[in-house]
Amino acid sequence: MDSPILHQPRHRTSIDPASGYLTIDLGALARNYEKLSMEVAPARAAAVVKADAYGLGAEQVAKTLYAHGCRHFFVAHFVEALGLRPLLSRDAQVFVLNGLLPGNEIACAEGGIIPVINSLEQLQQWRNAAQRLHRRLPAVLQFDTGMSRLGVPPEERTALAATLKTCGMVDILFIMSHLASADDAESEQNGDQLAEMNRIANEFPGFDICFANSGGIFLGQSYHGVLTRPGIALYGGAPTACGPNPMEPVVRLDVAVVQTRTVPSGARVGYSGTHVTQGETRLAAIAAGYADGLLRSLSSKGAVYCDGVRLPVVGRVSMDSITIDITALPKGRLTLGSLVEVIGPHQSIEDIARDAGTISYEILTSLGHRYQRRYR
Repeated sequence: MDSPILHQPRHRTSIDPASGYLTIDLGALARNYEKLSMEVAPARAAAVVKADAYGLGAEQVAKTLYAHGCRHFFVAHFVEALGLRPLLSRDAQVFVLNGLLPGNEIACAEGGIIPVINSLEQLQQWRNAAQRLHRRLPAVLQFDTGMSRLGVPPEERTALAATLKTCGMVDILFIMSHLASADDAESEQNGDQLAEMNRIANEFPGFDICFANSGGIFLGQSYHGVLTRPGIALYGGAPTACGPNPMEPVVRLDVAVVQTRTVPSGARVGYSGTHVTQGETRLAAIAAGYADGLLRSLSSKGAVYCDGVRLPVVGRVSMDSITIDITALPKGRLTLGSLVEVIGPHQSIEDIARDAGTISYEILTSLGHRYQRRYR
């Protein structure tokens, strides 16, 4: 049965300019956070709210999660932290995963924002800022455990340890790393990274550990440390690639029909005529396209739904519209202004990501701002 919170909008008014509705269920978001918190106890769950909370609105998401006990928030860039920090009470901590670019250290310290240090150079710059301000500054140390992305590389660990001994103005809150294959519970890389994280913990004794992302939470307690960093799972995405998704859906997307028509057999549809009808076909154009996050790779692969009926995308996805085949519906069911389900009970973000040849993260973060956003 459809969630009453996420029912498709049925009526449009003469003053409603929206051609699509992105409904964000903050109650489901909160329940997902509570579920993850129970899963990792006695560790705590943070919230990754980078990229405007995966496109769903960092302000609304962070305030909701704070109200349900979350006190640790991770963003990617310093500019994101500057926007988020004033929205939260002082007992909340805001961390910058990418660390700081040169010149941002003093503003970061004065703003009460905590950098994730990814290199010896960043640590030295943060120490210098502490000395200039004549006060101790908090930080997090991130180590590369096998992803070859962010984090202190293995060859810098000895020098880093020596620097920490003379770095009395910097308080290391915890050490962390990032799992590269946590969505695949069978991946050998998970165990390899855990072993490397344990080696680092032995080299840097006395520090708490923050390790698991969404998928890592479900790999077991040995991956949790004292703080976990769920992201996609909070927003209803599947944390692992196999088995049923344990999280509640948070988003629903409904888009309006802007035209319907009947075309004969042999009609070319869309740019370059990549789809040719095999018989008389009823078509509808809906008011969203790749500019709205419905990727061009959905061309002749994706679908939308109406009354539980799959309506395939035919031809190429355009910037502002998509053509769908509505022949399977009764005549007259869809008319100008009718709404079809793009994401909802019949099509999850994983489903649309699969059809687009991508991942749910990209679908969520690509959803445009021409939709009317409804927070429930």
